[in-house]
Amino acid sequence: MVLGKEIRLGRILTNGKMLCIPLDHGISSGPIAGIKNIANLIDQTQDSGLTCFLVNKGIIKALPTPPRIGIIAHMSAATSLGPDPNNKILMGSVKEAIRLGADGVSLHINIGSKEEPKMLFKLGQVADECNEWNIPLIAMMYPRGENIKNPHDPSIVAHAARIGAEAGADIVKTVYTGDPNSFREVVKSCPVPIVIAGGPKSNTDSEILQMCRDAMNAGAIGVTFGRNIFQHKRPNEIIKALHSIIFEKFYNERSKLGKNKKKSE
Repeated sequence: MVLGKEIRLGRILTNGKMLCIPLDHGISSGPIAGIKNIANLIDQTQDSGLTCFLVNKGIIKALPTPPRIGIIAHMSAATSLGPDPNNKILMGSVKEAIRLGADGVSLHINIGSKEEPKMLFKLGQVADECNEWNIPLIAMMYPRGENIKNPHDPSIVAHAARIGAEAGADIVKTVYTGDPNSFREVVKSCPVPIVIAGGPKSNTDSEILQMCRDAMNAGAIGVTFGRNIFQHKRPNEIIKALHSIIFEKFYNERSKLGKNKKKSE
């Protein structure tokens, strides 16, 4: 018997792998470069190899036409203007995500923040609702806050990822530790699939692609890259290159992005 969660996972994954562009930055950072017109960005990139995109609920309502790829509704937020940007509060519900036509729900949890207990409580609640309604939950588990000295420490990243899995997430998104050997241990210790965040905008295409390649070799099922795609000078080309790494297991940088290594913009 095929359950609704499996059907929805099939809309945000392809062959069990993910290439997602998160576009939830508008609440936290405002209409920054690359996402000033999200509808145009989605329309122009959705056929380049993405399996899904991630947006805040209001953006789903504002889209002029139904997208052709999977939709993840992001349901937690905080702003850079507020008293505590690390305190992500719940801004929607699983039922609302379903009404909007989303294929999955995501929450952002900052492990090590002083508000961590409240965020974990909400994560547990939403996980229960996702199970009730058979919709996938993607938990963004970031080591970030007052108690985190090194957010890329493999033991801390592994702990954060494991928390997401044990709280009920179907997929955990977390930071890359910086090398495939240590990240392989993170993947091994997490009982649900892991995808990596892109982090700050990289200086070169080779940095972006190598991080993707190393994470995949370590056992990740994909990437969720935001600024490294939507602020890239040629978003479609970097998506195609990432798709080759994730789905085709080979990548010819010379043929995909030009003869010389170019800076991403």
